Amino acid sequence: MGIETVATEADVVVVGGGTAGVIAAIQAARAGASTVLVERSSLLGGTMTAGGVAFPGLFDAWGRQIIAGIGWELVREAVALDGGALPDFTVVPARHWQNQVHINPYLYALLAEEACLAAGVRIAYYEFPTAVRAAVAGWRLETAGPGLRRRVDCRQLVDCTGGAAVVGMLNLPRLREEETQPGSLLYKLGGAPAPGRSQLEALYVHGADSSTAATMTEANLAGRRTLLERVRQQAGKARLLHMQPEVAHRESHRIEGETVITHGDYTSGRVFEDAVCYAFYPVDLHTRTGVKPKPLTPGTVPTIPLRALVPRGSRNLLVAGRCVSSDRLANSGLRVQASCMAMGQAAGAAAALAARSRTTPLEVPLGEIRDLLAGHGAIVPGG
Repeated sequence: MGIETVATEADVVVVGGGTAGVIAAIQAARAGASTVLVERSSLLGGTMTAGGVAFPGLFDAWGRQIIAGIGWELVREAVALDGGALPDFTVVPARHWQNQVHINPYLYALLAEEACLAAGVRIAYYEFPTAVRAAVAGWRLETAGPGLRRRVDCRQLVDCTGGAAVVGMLNLPRLREEETQPGSLLYKLGGAPAPGRSQLEALYVHGADSSTAATMTEANLAGRRTLLERVRQQAGKARLLHMQPEVAHRESHRIEGETVITHGDYTSGRVFEDAVCYAFYPVDLHTRTGVKPKPLTPGTVPTIPLRALVPRGSRNLLVAGRCVSSDRLANSGLRVQASCMAMGQAAGAAAALAARSRTTPLEVPLGEIRDLLAGHGAIVPGG
């Protein structure tokens, strides 16, 4: 059997079905844009599902909810369907992690897929981009998967790959330090299988890099090798009850956007003129010696501008998620899941409106983007 070749047209293509990409695709489709979501694995959710970091946060700051919208809709439904409980956001916790929402990652993957299909998103599992070039109407993206090659012509591209892989393929500027934060492989050791969900443990995978198939393979091999050593050390005392299928990555490439969010911007709670969503988390840089989160000053709530989602010098291209344009310290707070969901919704809204008006995202009136976001439940700065 030969390789099947498929031609597809869409208004918006989202590459990466992780934390940000799912929400970007749903928002674009709900706004009326024909939308394709390309995901290299077999399920949606990224770090929350395949990576097992199933406690997205933070949706609140200083006694009030500051992130809602489509991501919150899915999280809330996952908690309700699993018989869980949501935190009381009117109570300011003593420690930030106490208001993280614990979800069943298996349910979240199912709900995210259902929401995509209900919105009309076409999901392309097991596919990854092999080439991208500018075209008359926008972009031509080529993808490949087992037994399949696809050519997608679209007006707008949204890169939600975590490491700005599409931006890199276009040779647009990206940022990255020589040292990156370690990834984590989540697992569970115990005396016997227990019913229900239990807290997973995490081991650091230093040097974990999600840039290529080779570096991801290296990270997974290193994490599993270390885990096997731990299991052998506990032989006869504890059994391996659970292991996530892949390492969850914290850091790789970031874009150099039209605006770069600095550590000072983040910790001062700068309200950008083109802010499209909030973010909230301590400055949380993981190193070989561990992590010491640096909480924000009480009352401080950072914002994310649209121009930080636009690669510098690009047209008809957006990013969302941990590859947002920012310096390393700011990114250590911005990279968490609730903020990535908010960015994804903002990027999906901007892409859909730009496709409709046949302009670039930065040419769409900011008020239209904010109105669309608010209409789909998002909390918009200044709204």
